Amino acid sequence: MFDRNSDYALNKKDPEAIVCKSATGVHIRLTRNDFSSEAEFEKWKQWSDEDYHAAEKAEHRHDNRTLSLEGLAELSFAVLSAETEIMDQYDRQERARLCRLLAEGLEACLTISQRRRLWLYCVEGLTVKEIAAQEKVKHQNVSKRILAAKKILRKFLERWVQNWD
Repeated sequence: MFDRNSDYALNKKDPEAIVCKSATGVHIRLTRNDFSSEAEFEKWKQWSDEDYHAAEKAEHRHDNRTLSLEGLAELSFAVLSAETEIMDQYDRQERARLCRLLAEGLEACLTISQRRRLWLYCVEGLTVKEIAAQEKVKHQNVSKRILAAKKILRKFLERWVQNWD
């Protein structure tokens, strides 16, 4: 992976200076003013670009041909057994079936406007006043309909859970 903060990248990114690390490890910039002539600066800038590029290529050559063992132990435990995969698939199918049944039940017991208002209020986080403004109705009507939808939904879910057990 390319490191945007590598010596090579920092040096290449700054055409008006030679960027290098000092003895303390801090990056410094040698500008044209630090050299006796423009030609000398250009010579050393070209040399630094080529040297950093060669070092970067050598590092990539090594990295591209090696496999990191970091995290390999965790990956070996991530392999699921056949039984686990079958049970996971069964759970996903069961969850999808329950979601379909619940959606069908909600469609049967709530009106379109109740479902829409309840969705806007509970899921999208709109306030009662925002919903009323959006639908151009009084906020009291929206509030009453949301409360009624919650009550219907609560009864529906109670019956649904009782029948499920």
